Amino acid sequence: MELTGEQKSIQKKYKSIEKEIKVKRILIYLALISLSIVFIFPFLWMLFTAFKPENEAMAFPPRLLPRVWDLENFGEVFQIVPFATFYKNSIIVAGLGTLGTVLSSSLVAYGFARIKATGRGVWFALLMSTLMLPPQVTMIPVYIIWSRLGFVDSLVPLIVPAFLGNSYYIFLLRQFFRTIPKEVEESAYLDGANTFQIYWKLILPMSRAAIITVTLLSFMGFWNDFMNPLIYLHSVENYTLAIGVMQFQGALTVYWGPMMAASTLMLIPLVIIFFTGQKHFVEGIATQGNKG
Repeated sequence: MELTGEQKSIQKKYKSIEKEIKVKRILIYLALISLSIVFIFPFLWMLFTAFKPENEAMAFPPRLLPRVWDLENFGEVFQIVPFATFYKNSIIVAGLGTLGTVLSSSLVAYGFARIKATGRGVWFALLMSTLMLPPQVTMIPVYIIWSRLGFVDSLVPLIVPAFLGNSYYIFLLRQFFRTIPKEVEESAYLDGANTFQIYWKLILPMSRAAIITVTLLSFMGFWNDFMNPLIYLHSVENYTLAIGVMQFQGALTVYWGPMMAASTLMLIPLVIIFFTGQKHFVEGIATQGNKG
């Protein structure tokens, strides 16, 4: 059956649009691939340098792949500095800090989302206003407080504030809690549950994606935190990984191979945790903020 002139025109226009869409898609993919290479290159450089001998790590012109794959740098990491101690301190700080952040932030968020009280909106607005306060403003007063309490040069100033809540995570969890139907809580009240039981046994399990999202973000924040350990920790045996890695940089030399090996070992927990909870992390980010 021969197409009419109008049908041929429509078909030609359709093919033109289809071709334009394909070209745009190819350009988008090329842009994404280019950006991915830019962002992943420093990670690859760190990873491959960790397997290079010291002379090859400093070679010029630089070479991405090592000529000789050497595991000696990973052994020297534990010989040059007490790396195992740094790892232990980071696990303690990140673990307890994340636990405190999730518990305190979720409890406060539940109060703001569900419990009716006079001035609740005002208090929430006041809480959100603290997000606009630069940490440099409170850095010195908070340091003076911890100093007078006698907790400087210990892990306490890095852990205890986490149990007092985090404004950003409170906001994220509050938004998620508001998406949960109130009928669920009303049914629990009729069954004799109190407010804390509803929060602990009902709301938290139903908010698994949001809780995992906050857990991942919080853990990464504590694990990579550099400023607070630098301010409060003075003794090498109390160092976390973030400032412990600096010990590979001496006054006269820099141990590039061991430093890159230490950085690679430092990244392992983050990679494992992120890919383990990636599905819930994406789901939590996508669903938060659906209800204002």
